[in-house]
Amino acid sequence: MHIAQRAAFGCALVSALGSMTYSTALHAADVFPTRPVRLVVPFPPGSASDFLARQLGQLLGDLYKTQVIADNRPGAGGLIGSQIILGSVPDGHTLGLVGAPHFVSALLQPKLPYRPIDDAAMITQVATIPNLVTVAPNLPVKSVQELVAYARARPGELNYASLGVGSFAHTAGEIFRSAAGIKVVHVPFKTIADVNAELQAGRIHFLIFTAPSSAALIGEGRGRALAVTTAKRNAAFPDLPTLAEAGLPAATNDAWFGVIGPAALPKALQSRLYADINKVLRAPEARERFGKQGADPTPESTPDAFLAMMKSEFARYSKLIKEIGAQPL
Repeated sequence: MHIAQRAAFGCALVSALGSMTYSTALHAADVFPTRPVRLVVPFPPGSASDFLARQLGQLLGDLYKTQVIADNRPGAGGLIGSQIILGSVPDGHTLGLVGAPHFVSALLQPKLPYRPIDDAAMITQVATIPNLVTVAPNLPVKSVQELVAYARARPGELNYASLGVGSFAHTAGEIFRSAAGIKVVHVPFKTIADVNAELQAGRIHFLIFTAPSSAALIGEGRGRALAVTTAKRNAAFPDLPTLAEAGLPAATNDAWFGVIGPAALPKALQSRLYADINKVLRAPEARERFGKQGADPTPESTPDAFLAMMKSEFARYSKLIKEIGAQPL
């Protein structure tokens, strides 16, 4: 059954049985959670969404006095994880932490496998994270300008890595390629470990990954960071220029992440989850934990505000995919 059909069936069944009337929904929100909560991550361990989910899970676990478990379900550029989230029982015990791949991977299919907006209950945005432009240690460039010049002199010879078609690294790489006017090859990988090994060996020339995914590479000397992709310099990487400073303002972008659930999630429970996540994100501990990896917590993102942002982002990425010439898989 299609995700949209399952969501519609779930809503109809709930209505027919009368099991989620306003009063019972409020009661469900009051007693939540009744068991450990699963926070589905559509990407592998070591990814930015994995880092954020584990940090958020620990903070919420302390609040709930029960486990909030980051459950990595990678594959198909995030499609597998998103489908698990959207098709889950709408009781709040299965949620997901997603970003732009929730849209992009779906848009890259010949037919949408799910409706990224209508099949989801938007709970709250969690954080934004900069991407870092990182090159292999043996690549003879020390700045973005030198990387662009080097690539232009060798059309089609350089490559960049991602964690799959539709991932943040893929779209960021395509935005960079388009803005720089260079011809490079996209090489998707399944795991961060594979990317790290290939970059260190020099078989991958550069990548544009989120800060948590790139920090280990830089710290261990397996890669060299050249710039951040955000509009402003990042406090965690103060010496790195922005792409605008490097002469590529059109390549500016960052990664956002938020928590969603299935569309039939009761409004009262949606509001409860937003309030709880907002509470832990406002704590100094959250800013300290996130900040060490360059992430910026985004409390106060109400479900309505998050929904409006998601609609805007869906329109943006729909247009972007057409502009950069990305083809459906």
